Amino acid sequence: MATLSVVEPQEMEVDRRGESEESGDDEAKRKSLNGEVESLQTPSTVPEESPVDMDTITLDPDEEDVDLVHCRIGKIEGLQVLRKAKTISLRQNLIKCIENLDSLVSLRELDLYDNQIRKLENLQALTELEQLDVSFNLLRKIEGLECLTKIKKLFLLHNKIASIANLDQLTSLQMLELGSNRIRVIENLDSLTTLESLFLGTNKISQLQNLDGLHNLMVLSIQSNRITKLEGLQNLVNLRELYLSHNGIEVIEGLENNKKLTTLDIAANRIKKIENISHLTELKEFWMNDNQIHNWADLDELKNAKGLDTVYLERNPLQKDPQYRRKIMLALPSVRQIDATFIHF
Repeated sequence: MATLSVVEPQEMEVDRRGESEESGDDEAKRKSLNGEVESLQTPSTVPEESPVDMDTITLDPDEEDVDLVHCRIGKIEGLQVLRKAKTISLRQNLIKCIENLDSLVSLRELDLYDNQIRKLENLQALTELEQLDVSFNLLRKIEGLECLTKIKKLFLLHNKIASIANLDQLTSLQMLELGSNRIRVIENLDSLTTLESLFLGTNKISQLQNLDGLHNLMVLSIQSNRITKLEGLQNLVNLRELYLSHNGIEVIEGLENNKKLTTLDIAANRIKKIENISHLTELKEFWMNDNQIHNWADLDELKNAKGLDTVYLERNPLQKDPQYRRKIMLALPSVRQIDATFIHF
């Protein structure tokens, strides 16, 4: 039997991509080793501020990238001078209503993250818009987006949205972030055939369904929901990354057609056996920590993944074995990271 000389493992900071990274205040998030957001600083934790009048803010008519972050703006007004603006960031203000944007016909990106907006409205003139972020607001419905036919990225993270609806006209959409809402059912996505990334973490979803039309989907994240069965993924033949941690899944199944998977995250479920994944030869990251795996022979399911680089198995019964790390290295010689630590040979 081969022997390995191993240096003391080095702690590393884990970078997980189970939720979209493009929206949000990095300083307001603290991720655990499982990639779950442990704390989120919401507007309610910030002392109440008095809004300022837009007349006190100087705007450059020639500016294409306009940054109005944390300016205590209470109302959108006076932006008609910004006719050349391609991107406008109004995040972390005191805005309650989307209004007075009709003159910004060249706008490509609009960021309204962390305000007090209750309704998606008055966006019909922004027909060139490609990215919209209204995360961390008070939205209850998806509406008023029908004219945004060129939009590619839509971020509605951390609102009070109860259902997926009114997205039929967004036929250019590539990324949809609806994490941390109140959604119970995956629905009304059939027209989004160009969608590549779908984030639905931290909702109340109990079933994987209505995903058949998403043939181009490459990233699917439904962490921290109420899923108990792996199903409904048979048409997602281009799926590369699947994040299903913190659910109630008991059996690994239904992945027969997902042969392009490079990342599989089913941590923190109720799984007792690693099975039905020997065909996933492209796998590079396998997250199975916080389950009920006890049989070392289960690792044979991963031997066909010759490029497997990262394995998480901590907090399974297997970890009680004093030779835990050594046995993983012998069974899976390509692995360079076990749990949160690198391997040094």
